[in-house]
Amino acid sequence: MGFLNWLGISPRDAPRLPEITDNVRDSGQTFVFGRADSGERVDEKSAMQIATVYACVRLLAESVAGLPLHLYRFTDTSENGKEKAKDHPLYRLLYMLPNPEMTSFSFREVMMTHLLLWGNCYAQIIRDGKNGILGLYPLLPENVEVDRDEKGEIYYIYHAYTDEIPGENNKDIYFRRDEIFHVPGLGFNGLVGFSPIAMMKNALGTTLAVEKYGSAFFKNGAQPSGVLEHPGVLKDPAKIRENWSDVYGGANNAHKVAVLEEGMQYKAISLPPEDSQFLSTRQFGVNEICRIFRVPPHMVQDLEHATFSNIEHQSIDFVMHTLMPWLVRFEQAIIKDLLLPEEQEQYFPKFNVDGLLRGDYQSRMQGYATGISNGFMSPNDCRALENLDLIPAEKGGDDYYLNGGYVKLQDAGMRVTQSASASNPDQKEEPVTADQQPEEKPENRKRGKSK
Repeated sequence: MGFLNWLGISPRDAPRLPEITDNVRDSGQTFVFGRADSGERVDEKSAMQIATVYACVRLLAESVAGLPLHLYRFTDTSENGKEKAKDHPLYRLLYMLPNPEMTSFSFREVMMTHLLLWGNCYAQIIRDGKNGILGLYPLLPENVEVDRDEKGEIYYIYHAYTDEIPGENNKDIYFRRDEIFHVPGLGFNGLVGFSPIAMMKNALGTTLAVEKYGSAFFKNGAQPSGVLEHPGVLKDPAKIRENWSDVYGGANNAHKVAVLEEGMQYKAISLPPEDSQFLSTRQFGVNEICRIFRVPPHMVQDLEHATFSNIEHQSIDFVMHTLMPWLVRFEQAIIKDLLLPEEQEQYFPKFNVDGLLRGDYQSRMQGYATGISNGFMSPNDCRALENLDLIPAEKGGDDYYLNGGYVKLQDAGMRVTQSASASNPDQKEEPVTADQQPEEKPENRKRGKSK
């Protein structure tokens, strides 16, 4: 053994390489829950006790769960033709009931909550003998482990340490890849996502420490801590400290008049919250958490920088840049895990976000007026977007209109008789010359004034 090796230092020409183990399992454990640099322990339960984290998770989970999710089928009627595949068994599972115990809203809300807290969401796929899907049941991500076998195939291990599966307590259940519906979040290998809570545990730990400081501040009567000085020697200082805390500690005992005996004096030694920028630190924590989940602060009731002129555009930006990536993850995971290989080019799921992208009433009405007057929207198209009853077709509800005053630039100054246009629509217009102008009737001529 050389001297450098004895010291634990590798030579320059022989660098120490990390031990290479299974890529799927290890990459999922790069960021783990635990104690932050502030000393606070951060996990999914303690993080959800932060008001802003709870608000962001609830907002994103309910937004995704509340959107209509339909299964569509490509049609040959047009290039972008599609129709709802209501005859496919998966349509009912996605739109109504994924299993007899949950609605579609509850299922997607749970799955999205798991994805935001753990970075992954899993659901067991129940299939029939024909490989059709009968139900989807969520699994706790903290009990799921992803691994590869010797053939390179991915499989899932579920540690059933609870009574959620009857008869399967304290047992490891192995699932094949086609038995699990998995939506991964942000990760390094594309197979397992990282928990946003674990990745940002230092930022969340600071927020937890600030909240604990504020709680302790009000618990101690909203008074700064200090020192009780006595001119003599105390036999039992712990008893005096406990008596002081019992009488003057806590918010209920705030502003009580202290009575000091035997020449005892009280001297404050800590800074008040305004000097340590307590409120500014709490506000920074709100913005930091909104930055983690990419949520506009006004959507978690922080209206400090929101105005009437920008709040509508921030809401639309929330749909485009916050919700849309999550929706695409779900849609593509459905195609990968829930559709058979021969169905993946024929069917596709789609979230309907049209209702969230609508502007205010005046903007919508102006857009509808533009669509109708330019011929690319009918009255019933507009009424359907507003959830209004449709106008019968015989009354013109499905008709498309075009402003008759519009002409091509190269056709300016051209005319064609009405009869000729009706008999031959392809007839080209001819220029109108001065000698072709109809003769003006004498009674229509403007008489000159007599001098």
